[in-house]
Amino acid sequence: MKVTRALLPFLPLCQRLLPDMRTVPGILNLSSLPNLPGLPGLPGLPGKLAGLSLTLLKATALELAILAGHLLLYPSGIAQERRATARPALPRVAGVEDPAQLPTKAPLPVVLLHGFIDNRSVFVLLRRSLAQHGRHRVESLNYSPLTCDVRTAAELLGRHIEEICERTGSAQVDVVGHSLGGLIARYYVQRLGGDGRVRTLVTLGTPHSGTRVAPLANAHPIVRQMRPGSELIEELSRPAPGCRTQFVSFWSDLDHLMDPLESACVDHPDLLVQNVRVTGIGHLALPVHPAVATGIRQALDTARTDGSAVARTGSRAGTRTDTQADGLTVA
Repeated sequence: MKVTRALLPFLPLCQRLLPDMRTVPGILNLSSLPNLPGLPGLPGLPGKLAGLSLTLLKATALELAILAGHLLLYPSGIAQERRATARPALPRVAGVEDPAQLPTKAPLPVVLLHGFIDNRSVFVLLRRSLAQHGRHRVESLNYSPLTCDVRTAAELLGRHIEEICERTGSAQVDVVGHSLGGLIARYYVQRLGGDGRVRTLVTLGTPHSGTRVAPLANAHPIVRQMRPGSELIEELSRPAPGCRTQFVSFWSDLDHLMDPLESACVDHPDLLVQNVRVTGIGHLALPVHPAVATGIRQALDTARTDGSAVARTGSRAGTRTDTQADGLTVA
């Protein structure tokens, strides 16, 4: 009985992974414990545990492989990338006021923003995927690893986007942010008026509601800003009426840097959001995996241009939250 009681603190995690768990043969027997609702019997539990273990093993192996590869590429992304030359002006066409409104206009530029203590090298494979499918105006922004404030990084992002729009002649851009990069981009969009420049913001494993992982990292001020209940997170929860940017948030059920996992979902009544659950990979794989890259391309290609909300089953009444019912399985 003492062993059973010692396991009780782990029941919430077990219920998340195996909602219908009640017994683990030879390890845990909850059938005799009173007042434990929501734990019906599970005859096929050993098989589920084996499947879960295999999935975790695959995801962990992939994370380690990606980490090793990224460490090799990291030096190549330390310096800011060279900016593309200015695009020549589009020719005027009789009867058309703005050449940018021509049906054959090119896709919007895409801005990639890396995560904490990282650089643009994390997007090597994603850039290649976007280029192979017609998005040739893709640029990355490196912010300093010494940056100590999300707001400062968001202001830098805003200046970078203004420069891109001026240089390319495009009125808007799309942004893809990994981890902290997504939080920086969201702050720019939601608090600095960036919704006029950013059509679609795709976030990958971003702690929108804050994460409690690695408490020892609190020595860094930007990590403290990513904690649940921080001043920054509270600021992002404030009303944002009329925000025109469309949000697509990819979150993984095996993301070891999100605690709780659902903190990587955007939950705000004033934002037009599509949360996409990814199954089978971890945090580092989100900007690398080809299936996620396909999902990102689809999100950018199908982005609405009128900013209108689309009601879906499961969305809360009176909000602009557009929740995707199904997810993306990559394992």
